[in-house]
Amino acid sequence: MQTDFDIAICGAGPVGLALAALLVRHGKQADRIALIDAKSLEQSAQDPRSIALSYGSQQLLEKIGAWPLAATAIHQIHVSRRAHFGRTLIDRSEYALPALGHVTRYGAIVSALNARVATTTVNMIRPQTVSSISESDDMVTLNFAEHAPLSAQLVVQAEGGIYNEQTKKTLHRDYEQTAIVAHVNVDAVIAHRAYERFTDEGPLALLPQEDGYALVWCVRPKTAEHLLALSDRAFLQELGAAFGTRLGNFTACSKRNAFPLGLNAKPDTSERLIAIGNAAQTLHPVAGQGLNLGLRDATVLAQLLGTHAVPEALQKFAEKRRTDRNTTIHLTDLMARVFADNARGIVSQTLLGISLGVVDGFQPAKKFLAEQMMFGRRP
Repeated sequence: MQTDFDIAICGAGPVGLALAALLVRHGKQADRIALIDAKSLEQSAQDPRSIALSYGSQQLLEKIGAWPLAATAIHQIHVSRRAHFGRTLIDRSEYALPALGHVTRYGAIVSALNARVATTTVNMIRPQTVSSISESDDMVTLNFAEHAPLSAQLVVQAEGGIYNEQTKKTLHRDYEQTAIVAHVNVDAVIAHRAYERFTDEGPLALLPQEDGYALVWCVRPKTAEHLLALSDRAFLQELGAAFGTRLGNFTACSKRNAFPLGLNAKPDTSERLIAIGNAAQTLHPVAGQGLNLGLRDATVLAQLLGTHAVPEALQKFAEKRRTDRNTTIHLTDLMARVFADNARGIVSQTLLGISLGVVDGFQPAKKFLAEQMMFGRRP
């Protein structure tokens, strides 16, 4: 049956935009693709959130033609346990790479990808909110509050939203943590080194960005309420107490924002509906894997849709993405829960610290961790 579009992508964030560009690259007819988003391009382009892109994601964006970005390179990643022995240091030189990854702004990624898609005839439908989706044997219909219904042979859900506003999926866990995000400055910068510091309440990440660091500090909800209510000066003092003095003193911070953390993954699938990226698996931000996993989803889906009919492509997609998705989901889940369990005794916490030292000295384990962060698991 003739439909308005062959493929409709719901969500014009980095994953949805990358998928549209890749579909055209793999031979899909651009004017038969629709990209739908509830926000205007201006709203998305002004989003200041910091995003960690792995080296593998950089390679993908270069292939699409959406690089260079205004980004800060990560040369080293220092992983440690606050107040406990043991650490792991991952360095680009061990893998003969120019960088392990980059830190940029969400708006910068969207702008670069949108500019690339704008050179094609992909249909941009925004700002429009999809109110409901109905599936039949040969098509999917998208309904809108302020737009006529549209039909497609395949609908790709690429807009996940915030964890606590999502429909519960098969794999669901509330971490009882809140992430506080901000941009902070210090008086002893170590250029191009990122930090993942595990505390009793959750991981604390500092990612090199511009003249300072992008902060992602995961704490219990009550602690988050306390930290958000503090003055900048008091907040920076508590941040220094939690992180330590490796970077000297914290001297300034931007506006602080917060969001709840949880795992929500493995959605139901059908023959004409598929979810990728955050819509398929919302993860804890530890190790910064969410967007990178979503871009790998987009890469594989575009390749398969370029060579297979829809039902077969979706079946093969599930097979090809199973290993990488499961490994990333379980690794981030393990790191988020085990290192932040402050009910553990001193012996268990000491063993966790020692485990970081073992990973640092045992090259196969260190190589596994580094490659998972940079490229994901191959099937």
